[in-house]
Amino acid sequence: MARPVQAVSPGPPTDTPSAAARLAPGSGGHGGDFESASLEVRIERTGAELLSCLSAALDAVPAPTRRPQALAAKLGIDKVLASRVLKAVRAADPISAVHRMPGPDPLRRVLGALEASGAPAHTIEPARRAVERFDALIRRDLGDRSSLDAVLSAWVPEARREFELRRKQAAFRALSQLKGAEARSILATVMLHPSDDGMHLDVVWINGLVGVQRLRPGASVKITTRRMSRDRGDRAPRTLDGAPVADLPSLMLREFCSDPLPRLRVQQAGESVHYALDSEGFGPASASDIVFAEANMREIKRFRSADSNRKGYVFAETSVPAAVLQFDALLHDDAFPGATPQLRLIDTAFEGVADVNDPAREIDTLDMLESVEPMGRGLARARSADVPRYTDMLARVCGAMNWDPRAFRGHRVRIDYPVYGSQVAMLFDLPPV
Repeated sequence: MARPVQAVSPGPPTDTPSAAARLAPGSGGHGGDFESASLEVRIERTGAELLSCLSAALDAVPAPTRRPQALAAKLGIDKVLASRVLKAVRAADPISAVHRMPGPDPLRRVLGALEASGAPAHTIEPARRAVERFDALIRRDLGDRSSLDAVLSAWVPEARREFELRRKQAAFRALSQLKGAEARSILATVMLHPSDDGMHLDVVWINGLVGVQRLRPGASVKITTRRMSRDRGDRAPRTLDGAPVADLPSLMLREFCSDPLPRLRVQQAGESVHYALDSEGFGPASASDIVFAEANMREIKRFRSADSNRKGYVFAETSVPAAVLQFDALLHDDAFPGATPQLRLIDTAFEGVADVNDPAREIDTLDMLESVEPMGRGLARARSADVPRYTDMLARVCGAMNWDPRAFRGHRVRIDYPVYGSQVAMLFDLPPV
């Protein structure tokens, strides 16, 4: 999300000093309109004052240095703290500087060390006042540093990325304990190929859990596949060999699973199929890799009617807390030709899994910094650091389905610490009939 520029008056077009220049050390920094200004303006002015005053104090130390290790040694402070301070004062934008800035207490320690190292009082005192105003801003207007980071995430892309990652990681740790299960990686790969009737697409799902383990006995671990459209009659998923999906020897891609082969319990309920881990082990020693493939012939429409704006889509679900979700869509050249996928993340907590063509579900969209990455043509471009022997897995499926691997183009969504219970959808423009 871009930071709204209208909240800060741009001022005259020429001969206007920067915010840092307007807030020279010892000036007090804020002016009479500070309390009535918007929160964004107050944060920006605070950041500009910190930039100016800290930079002046750092430059005033005898034999000043701007290298983290040398500064840490000179001041007798931690190298990580020295690095954070230097990154903050290098920021060109005051709000970015606030994002990078250590908290008030670490800044007080830095100023004490600067004073002990010879920085004169006329540079230290303005910096101390700036830190106190920074502290007051956090406590009075925001409550704590975590709330400040949440606000900054709306204005600074790097702040938002870091904010989301940390919160998602914390959610993963909490939910894996609550659910009693976790996985290193969730694999959800869909391959789309024209059906023999010319009007539909055959769909093969490669589903997997890498390094999945129960953290306590009896915890539920499952993967679900489902079809949202019911215009094709009853869903009839099969293995790559054409057997019912309950035929586990045919369903499992054994050479990509751990040994001994994990056991699954298969239950079909209408348009959904649930694949649940059936073993009773728990703890790190029970961790396993589960990979299986499900084929659905003539599963989805290849075209849209002339009077329809419906989009084709495929989606993955985060049904197990995981460190990584790898969601790939591999499309045959004749499946949605020329279409560039759009990404939509959906909160399923209240209404369940969504039909992305239902406008009523737009309110459930999660606004997060995730993206679709094109992988180009051919399976060799789909290598993965998260799924062992992944390209071999794709070749195995193409061989079983008698599909030409050179005819596929790929798109990938890779998410660190995907939000448990979220639906990750790739949307494609359908060609008209």
